[in-house]
Amino acid sequence: MKFRVSRLVAAAPLLAGLAAPTTASAAPARPAAPAVRHDSAPDIVQYGRRDDVVAFARHAAEQRGFDADWAIAQLAQARYQPSVARLVMPAATPSAKNWSAYRERFIEPQRIQAGLRWWQANEAPLQRAQERWGVPAEMVVAIVGVETFYGRIRGHYKVIDALATLSFDFPTGRSDRSGFYRAELEAFLHWCATEGRDPQSVKGSYAGAMGLPQFMPSTLLRYAVDFDDDGRIDLEQSAADTVGSIAHYFAQFGWQQGMPTHYGVRPPEEADDRAVLLAPDIVPSFTTAQFAERGALLDEAGRRHEGPLALVQLFNGDAPPSYVAGTRNFYVVTRYNWSSYYALAVIELARALKQMRPPAEAPAAAGLAPVPAQAGSQLPPAASQSQP
Repeated sequence: MKFRVSRLVAAAPLLAGLAAPTTASAAPARPAAPAVRHDSAPDIVQYGRRDDVVAFARHAAEQRGFDADWAIAQLAQARYQPSVARLVMPAATPSAKNWSAYRERFIEPQRIQAGLRWWQANEAPLQRAQERWGVPAEMVVAIVGVETFYGRIRGHYKVIDALATLSFDFPTGRSDRSGFYRAELEAFLHWCATEGRDPQSVKGSYAGAMGLPQFMPSTLLRYAVDFDDDGRIDLEQSAADTVGSIAHYFAQFGWQQGMPTHYGVRPPEEADDRAVLLAPDIVPSFTTAQFAERGALLDEAGRRHEGPLALVQLFNGDAPPSYVAGTRNFYVVTRYNWSSYYALAVIELARALKQMRPPAEAPAAAGLAPVPAQAGSQLPPAASQSQP
């Protein structure tokens, strides 16, 4: 059952300009009674032993093998968070997509300098991860930079509160994702029970993402690794575990060592041809020959690519869109966040970090292709044939 958020309403004020009776016989005004809340209204303090919450806890415990009474007790303390319900909603007045503006949020001096320091401090695990999974160090460093600004922005919500809010009182007005969040809440309780964590102490984003890499609970259970060999997985404090977990995640989604993430491309001039290539969105679906047949002009490196490509379009507000030809590795980056804007921001931050790293410290590997903020009449510079 879905529940709507309701609030106690204050007594209505007297209408302006209406004077109170002055005669001695007039009865004193009584305050208006507050509106009666429906029984299904969420408990804005704590969830307590709500029937649907208890039923969920018992089912999750049976599925995952943890103690049902413990889960019920933990969920009874969870608090409904109105700000979580608000943040998960689409913006009331969505702004036009703008790659140039989005890029500037992440490819900026402070984040780059913080990234260089983080890379230097964690050189050894980054090198080990690159050797083991083939994921370039700069890509891992860039993910941490975009997700949490190297630990500065991790989220301040109790994860159990955020996930309970979205599981049991998902707001109306958008497609219902309460099933997704219930699965994440189940995974979170499983992780806490297995790791001996106190569910009331774990903080994260409004959506329940945790730690330096901002893994959702199910992602943590499936892909996180103990990369510092201390017998536990700690994505809050262990940079090594963070590095290994991100690289492992990329590898599990099919990262191919040595393959570029994208190439420069001029899109077809004909709208129909452009529409055909854009239809699969970020999924690589076309050969270089099919790009050429539709009038898409790849750069020199792109024309030599073996494997499918995707024509990726990024809007720039009122300016012309930007385009890149995304490879399988570009698609892998979007598995971290299903957005081409996010993926290209990570790639561009990685490129900037690699370019600014002192040459004596940088391991031998080629860089990333620069991507223009604005589309123009010229092709973007050719992507490197080397990784990523």
